Amino acid sequence: MLYRMMRADIKKAVKKIQCLIFQPSDDVEKFRQRLNAEFTVPILPNRVEREKRTVEGVECDVFTPEVYSANRAILYVHGGSFVGGSCAAWGSFCASLANTSCTKLILPEIHLAPQYPFPAALEDLKPVIKKLYAETDHIIVAGDGSGAAIAVALVLSIKEKFRGKIDELVLFSPWFDISADSEAIKTPSKRNTDKILSPAALHAAAELYTYSSNRTNPLVSPMFASPEMLAGLPDVFIQMAEGELLYKDVLCFQDKLRKADVPCVLDLWKEQIHLFQMADEFLPQAHLAVEKAGRHIRDRQAQ
Repeated sequence: MLYRMMRADIKKAVKKIQCLIFQPSDDVEKFRQRLNAEFTVPILPNRVEREKRTVEGVECDVFTPEVYSANRAILYVHGGSFVGGSCAAWGSFCASLANTSCTKLILPEIHLAPQYPFPAALEDLKPVIKKLYAETDHIIVAGDGSGAAIAVALVLSIKEKFRGKIDELVLFSPWFDISADSEAIKTPSKRNTDKILSPAALHAAAELYTYSSNRTNPLVSPMFASPEMLAGLPDVFIQMAEGELLYKDVLCFQDKLRKADVPCVLDLWKEQIHLFQMADEFLPQAHLAVEKAGRHIRDRQAQ
């Protein structure tokens, strides 16, 4: 494959991925425009088809690869610091994940802060997961960054009946502690080489998403979920760069899952950046990582 012959261009990758992160100095509308302009592509990769679908008023993009399992679906929650992101901007990445996993993928157009703070995005997802429950046997709930926090909150918040068909949570560079006051943020790991995230950026996004006293709500910050709540989660697969600012928080959350008897696979990539998977034109490792995540989803159902 051609991408195996690519030379990594980390500087261009960093510049691109930085567009995903809301900064304290950003104007909300300009941030959204910049993000969408950087990530929206006219043609999807791998001949994946995209169609529009509305579920109880929630607009969704449905990505269908050429080869897919008829009884499995991915519900994907995009990131964007709770403030930005769209189906258009995440189209290329979601098409790639649908293709590598051989799975239909549903990407809802969730409401964004600050106009629609917590729990607006979470409420958008509930009718979609219920619709998937009625239509398929195996559901994977996935998300990246801030969207990963919402994805976990969704599974924590729905009735046990609907969790019965959720096989796994697949999370890319997840943000589990929205309070941004964790020790991982205050005193980052010695491995931290993060060129994308900063404590200031995390604080700025958190302030727009919900009020300060609500940031330890488990449906806002899954890190604060009780062992009893966590015990209701399916298996978890996390893929991220080893040097991320969020690394220590992820280790802490993995330990909490282990204590709640929830299996968690942590797939770490060295010398990469936060959400490197979304810079595939500059990083050959991005293709390899999405292939690995997709293969994990395929192999899990084959077991």
